Amino acid sequence: MLTHGPSLSPHPVFAAAASAFPPDCSRLRKGSASGVYVIQPARSPPRVVWCDMDTEGKGWTVVQRNSHDTELTWKQSWTTYKYGFGNVHSDYWLGTEYLHLLTQQGTYKVRFVVRDKANVTHYAEYDIFRVESEASGYPLRLGRHSGDGDDYLTLYHPKKGGIHDNMKFSTVDKDQDQYSGNCAKSYGGWWYNRCQNVLLNAKNYIVWPGFCDNGDCASSLILVKPTDVC
Repeated sequence: MLTHGPSLSPHPVFAAAASAFPPDCSRLRKGSASGVYVIQPARSPPRVVWCDMDTEGKGWTVVQRNSHDTELTWKQSWTTYKYGFGNVHSDYWLGTEYLHLLTQQGTYKVRFVVRDKANVTHYAEYDIFRVESEASGYPLRLGRHSGDGDDYLTLYHPKKGGIHDNMKFSTVDKDQDQYSGNCAKSYGGWWYNRCQNVLLNAKNYIVWPGFCDNGDCASSLILVKPTDVC
């Protein structure tokens, strides 16, 4: 399980001190260092996260981190993905429910970051990022793309995995993709269509076309923060 510490079983002290926790990492004090912090999105218990205060723009909440040779098994159940797993000091998934609650607070943007096997970092940013409710299948909503590579999330690529934008989340025990089989059984939980163009939630297989076509990216990050788009 995710080593969120107190957030897994909220203690009454948090209710009394709820206002002490920022809703995301963008609200940390100016000059704060990157590291582990407690945040509390609206309608969420406190969550322990890694705040990235070094990446361009600062104030990013890290909601996913993975390394190619991770110890994590990404083939987790719907419930495990819902509440999160891993270790905020290394590889982890914040939790699909908390992604939903976090991005319901306002308008958020996202930066997907991959480091290739030559240790070069690449990114794709989308000026809107939202994960809808569990009742609707935690579908992914993305805005306009920018970055140093092609858009493989909101554009349709029929020779690869189709598209990711507006796809529901799928896990080994909850198949919501558009493929005849279950993509998550082969890899891990993700917003699959006819499997994937991009995949960051897998063990020994992190793929972003143009950067690591063979799934040999060294690591990945998903960073979110409020956007300036109205």
